[in-house]
Amino acid sequence: MTREWLVTNGIGVMMNLAEVAAELEGRLARLFLPDAEGKRPIHGGGTTFSDDHWQQLLPFHEYFDGDTGKGLGASHQTGWTGMIASLLQERD
Repeated sequence: MTREWLVTNGIGVMMNLAEVAAELEGRLARLFLPDAEGKRPIHGGGTTFSDDHWQQLLPFHEYFDGDTGKGLGASHQTGWTGMIASLLQERD
């Protein structure tokens, strides 16, 4: 792959388009994956999803809080946020 297509991720690190795609995929995946405490950013830190019965529920929100990753808007989207299902499956 040629390095003639270079972009920056906003902090001065040069990346080619494949690297940028991998970075975006990782950032999106981290919204849905549990952290060290077993909490998922998409759940927003509320108590509903801390119950074992609901912990594995992954709603596909319309958009996300840019600071916390909490899912916002409609939680039944099957459009662009639905692509995370295949991205997470590839990580397994």
